[in-house]
Amino acid sequence: MHDFRFFIEKRKPKILCLGAHPDDIEIGCGGTVLKIISDLPEAQFYWVVFSGDDNRAKEAKQSANVFLKGVESKTIIVNDFKESYFPFFGVNIKDFFEKLKQKFSPDLVFTHCGNDAHQDHRLLSHLTWNTFRNNFILEYEIHKYDGDLGNPNLYSYLNEAFVQKKVKTICKVFQSQNRKPWFSEDTFKSILRIRGVESNSPNGYAEAFYCRKIVFR
Repeated sequence: MHDFRFFIEKRKPKILCLGAHPDDIEIGCGGTVLKIISDLPEAQFYWVVFSGDDNRAKEAKQSANVFLKGVESKTIIVNDFKESYFPFFGVNIKDFFEKLKQKFSPDLVFTHCGNDAHQDHRLLSHLTWNTFRNNFILEYEIHKYDGDLGNPNLYSYLNEAFVQKKVKTICKVFQSQNRKPWFSEDTFKSILRIRGVESNSPNGYAEAFYCRKIVFR
């Protein structure tokens, strides 16, 4: 077993987090982000959310600042592409990716799973691979009604402190989502617990990712 220093060779790694909607990054890889910052506080983060009205954008920025607390360098961007319509605005989103590539060259990218049932998630995953194909990409999962969870091949152990901070921050900050029956602490903990069982996590919890390609130089 290795920590993220094994995968990221630079002393000040650049990490790009991509999410179609507010709360996607937090749900998919929030615990691992906390873990990386604990291990590598000198990391540089670009945190990009692609949609959100005024209220959701405010929540997204507040949450990002909580998760990125303690990191030396951070850039938080919340775009306003129309939720659930990403495939119809693909040209504009692609243009944004091309501009982002010129500004930030990441050592690690977190993005949506390519097999995600949500059309917005799939498009972002596709454009991530199209734009950052030479970078280390980890695809995270989002549980949903569609039942599209698969068989991940990379796990990130989480201790109790990371789990609690992730889950409680999501539920506290994203008040606009609390009316949804699945948006609850036990739901978020349950997937972490299942992935913890699959990976034999010593603390019982883990986040899971899909890694298509790793290159050792």
